[in-house]
Amino acid sequence: MKQLIKAKLKGDPIIWGIAFIFSHLSILAVYSASSSLAYRQMHHNTEYYLIRQALLIGGGLASMWLSHRIDYRYYAAIAKVALWMSIPLLLVTWQYGLKLNEASRWLNIPFINKSFQPSDLAQLSLIIRIAHMLAKQQKNITCFRSACLPMLIWSGLISGLIALTNFSCAILLFATCLTLMFIGRIPIKYLLIIVLTGIFVASGALIWGQRGGTALKRIEGFIKGNVSFQAEQSYIAIATGGLLGKGPGNSTQRNFLPHPYSDFIYAILIEEYGLIGGIFVTALYLLLLYRSIALLPTASSYYGGILATGISLLIVFQALLNMSIAVGLGPVTGLPLPFVSMGGTSVLFTGIALGILLSIGQGVIDTELIHLQKEVAGIRYNRYKKNGRNG
Repeated sequence: MKQLIKAKLKGDPIIWGIAFIFSHLSILAVYSASSSLAYRQMHHNTEYYLIRQALLIGGGLASMWLSHRIDYRYYAAIAKVALWMSIPLLLVTWQYGLKLNEASRWLNIPFINKSFQPSDLAQLSLIIRIAHMLAKQQKNITCFRSACLPMLIWSGLISGLIALTNFSCAILLFATCLTLMFIGRIPIKYLLIIVLTGIFVASGALIWGQRGGTALKRIEGFIKGNVSFQAEQSYIAIATGGLLGKGPGNSTQRNFLPHPYSDFIYAILIEEYGLIGGIFVTALYLLLLYRSIALLPTASSYYGGILATGISLLIVFQALLNMSIAVGLGPVTGLPLPFVSMGGTSVLFTGIALGILLSIGQGVIDTELIHLQKEVAGIRYNRYKKNGRNG
């Protein structure tokens, strides 16, 4: 049995363990947080969202398993196609998507009558694309035109299109790309140009985007110290949770807190599992980041290492932002807690992202990029010798 599990579940066992813990936590937390909503909307059927979330988490784990069986090198080509597909999808979503809270972030899939969030596809595809471009351009990393400009265009375009309907998600994605470029040795002077481009794109999104006014009001309110209704109810949930919490299913704030099963699920987790439970969840995300960064020395190519870093940063940055908002360290946004909050495409694409991490951890050899790394190392050595003689 042990050998069968080892054969079928390849990659880092700790990442597998983290995913399984999150999946159990998600089902328990969503069931508790959504029971009142299910009772009201589903004619007293309190198990509706439990079954729905269990199926979604099952789909997320299945997508994780499938993606971890694919050689991670193939994702570069897939991401390139997916990015081009994302542009019309994001534009159509902006104009004709399903609206919720004055923002259209979803497209309805014909025939099956299910919604799909194109920004989830665009986010993961962009991170894969940026990682691949960084790996390919290490030899010419100081050349603005060949190395930096394509990354600037793609990160600015995709983040800008997402910002038209989801400003906080776009800022998070752009910040992740910027961090990845810094790790990938893009010169600081070029990063400053990218930051200025990001500010310009963000300004345009605030003017023409659907939630620009709301985003500005929330930022202004946070700076002034105004507490919104959602934040107030979240603070009450956290304060009443204490050290050990009220116990699973015993939340009272789920009846008052808006979206307790998605945006503010971390507050419900602390209310039911206490401060210890909250620290445990935070530690799991940080452990995921650590295990992903630990792949850097063992990854068989620069692309694998930088891709693992980018994917883990995207997941962990989103998790930390979601948790920060719940405890009052940032303005209210609509970002879910990855692989824990109730969701459809977000759960599936987080599963795919985790699967790619596991694929990288299996150490597939990328001979082309290893040859490039040796070439770059040779150039650095020759420069060092030359400088040493001049010195």
